[in-house]
Amino acid sequence: MSDVGSEEMDEEQGPYLGEYEGPRNDKDERHGQGKATLPNGDTYEGMYENGKRHGHGVYRFKNGSRYTGEYIKNKKHGNGTFIYPDGSRYEGCWVDDQRCGFGKYFYVNGDTYEGEWLNHVRHGQGTYTYAATGTKYVGTWNSGKREGHGELIHANHKYVGVFKDDRPMGKGKYVFDIGCEQHGEYLGIEQAGPTTGIHLASEEDELEDAQADAPTTVTDEPAGQEQEASKTPEIKIDDAEDKAPSPVQAEPSQEQEGNQQADEAPATDQEPANEDAEGSGNQETES
Repeated sequence: MSDVGSEEMDEEQGPYLGEYEGPRNDKDERHGQGKATLPNGDTYEGMYENGKRHGHGVYRFKNGSRYTGEYIKNKKHGNGTFIYPDGSRYEGCWVDDQRCGFGKYFYVNGDTYEGEWLNHVRHGQGTYTYAATGTKYVGTWNSGKREGHGELIHANHKYVGVFKDDRPMGKGKYVFDIGCEQHGEYLGIEQAGPTTGIHLASEEDELEDAQADAPTTVTDEPAGQEQEASKTPEIKIDDAEDKAPSPVQAEPSQEQEGNQQADEAPATDQEPANEDAEGSGNQETES
């Protein structure tokens, strides 16, 4: 992922070094607890080591964004909280300036994601909650998309099954609060637009399949007498209602300090489009 505009530059560089208040080491490098005003107007207050932000600190962007947490050699690394320009925020683990490990993201519309991250995107086990409906997806993520086993939990029922490319695919089941279940398999249906159908297999279907495989016995019956069929018809259901509001629709692909950008196309429910909008192109140019 490209994070243009979010790179934190090394200290003590450039023709104008900004202003600094604090101790220095024998090489005249910033060292210890200090406060700096960067050439672009951003400020940093916290620990330095050998001229670099190292340890706990608070970095404030001139547009209102703020990072509070741990640094290692000028990069966000460890636990930290980033508040974005639109008011959304991330609380959790950082590795080499990226969201990585366990963390929770609070979106501006009230949605939340709590779980594992890798290279700035949702990856691993996690729970996405939609504030508007209360629907939750609990399961596996891969590169920002639902992938693998998961549960889509609604108010009075849930879907349990396999997801692929951010949508249900393959075998799964609906579990209703009243105690019944519907088992089936999601199948792709080629139409004018991409849709998904599901065949709901019933117990009668399974019984008939078993009878079809068994040896048949011919019996005489009175003419005109018809046997009742208990076959349950195949049901094709468009999943527009049951498809999870995709939590990968508007998550930004660039952690741009103070600018709001989006890295994923909208799907059904709208996710905030500013997860990586850390700034408006203001680099941490503390020099």
